[in-house]
Amino acid sequence: MISSMTGYGRGDAAQKGITATAELRSVNNRFLELTIRLPKNLSHRENDVKEIVQSKIDRGKINLSVNIETPVDQRAPMMINKDAARMSYKILNELKKSVNIKEDITIDHLLKFSEIIRPEDKENTGEVEWVLCEKAVRKALGNLLKMRIDEGSELQKDLSRRIKLIDKKIDIIEKLSKQRIPIERTRLRERVEKLIEAKDRIDDKRLELEIILLSEKLDITEECVRLRSHQKYFLESMNGKEPSGRKLNFLVQEIHREVNTIGSKANDAIISRHIIEIKEELEKIREQIQNIE
Repeated sequence: MISSMTGYGRGDAAQKGITATAELRSVNNRFLELTIRLPKNLSHRENDVKEIVQSKIDRGKINLSVNIETPVDQRAPMMINKDAARMSYKILNELKKSVNIKEDITIDHLLKFSEIIRPEDKENTGEVEWVLCEKAVRKALGNLLKMRIDEGSELQKDLSRRIKLIDKKIDIIEKLSKQRIPIERTRLRERVEKLIEAKDRIDDKRLELEIILLSEKLDITEECVRLRSHQKYFLESMNGKEPSGRKLNFLVQEIHREVNTIGSKANDAIISRHIIEIKEELEKIREQIQNIE
């Protein structure tokens, strides 16, 4: 089952009035790129969060944000950093003198310095928050993965339909190609006869050799066999358990290569039209694959 790289997931967890909410957004990307925003007191847990996400996702640009809400009565009490207050007052005084400002320094000026008043340090601060954060992230990740799989299922239906359509086109081209061989044989004989203007001077063995070479040139059996093999592997890869985006992209390139070879061999307007239609389908498949993990 293939998975899309686009999705959204949200999860939350609560305990003793504390609530953690996690949101995950995922879009296309060639590799796995993580952007994580955690509350300040959980910033040291960023690597732990990365490991959780990396254990489930291989590709995509992922944005993860976590918010923690704590009741007022459970928040850490505030404390005054007296040393920071004195230093800030001293700096403001020096600034006042240097630019010749007569305005008095007030408490409002000091409160501009965030270091003066801060939460009081407590032992084990953030442990409860981390437990809730981890639960919320895992829930959000599960919801994101479900959305990616649901979208991947729709992509798989579309890709399977297009691959089957290409297979039908190849059947038609193969039949048309076989029908062309006797026509080309007759056309070659007529061309040779016209050039030398004397039937008795035609070397039948040489002519037969040229016809055999022409038949081999027109024969697209090998290309069709390889193309069908790539298509079969393409469908099997979509049903595999491992991420298949890169593999599918490679197979589309190989299918395109075989189609080009068939087109170059088939010097026929009807066949060329079918080749163009196949290439149009392949281009749509290529665009869809860019969104597959």
